[in-house]
Amino acid sequence: MERIDNLDRKILEIVMRNARIPSKDVATECGVSRAAIHQRIQRMIDLKVITGSGYHVNPKVLGYRTCTNIGVNLERGAMYRDVVPELEKIPEVVECHFTTGPYTMLIKLYARDNEHLMELLNDKIQMIHGVKGTETLISLDDSINREIPVHYE
Repeated sequence: MERIDNLDRKILEIVMRNARIPSKDVATECGVSRAAIHQRIQRMIDLKVITGSGYHVNPKVLGYRTCTNIGVNLERGAMYRDVVPELEKIPEVVECHFTTGPYTMLIKLYARDNEHLMELLNDKIQMIHGVKGTETLISLDDSINREIPVHYE
């Protein structure tokens, strides 16, 4: 796999702060041509260093006031391959991790309120074949939410 160099890291740092920044501004800050920026960004996309860009939406403004992390235990760990597609059908589920430790999976979802959360748990998540049990952890505050830092010399 090709390595990313310090210029790539500087570009990443800039676009991570603002994905909408014009390439000409990135080029000026980096001291290279706009074409070089386009080329390097495309290369980092191809290398899967950059996996997306876009807008971050505040779920609370859209009416989803309850953020919840749910530890999910499956009948067998290997069942996660069957459970994930079922979780993907639930639009309120925004993250899913196959984990070590006390849970087979850890999912994050947003609900409008506690009643909606209970409906998601009882009528959807716990009804998925293979789900043995869940433990719900309601998030009271989102204190840190950031990307991994990019260091360069």
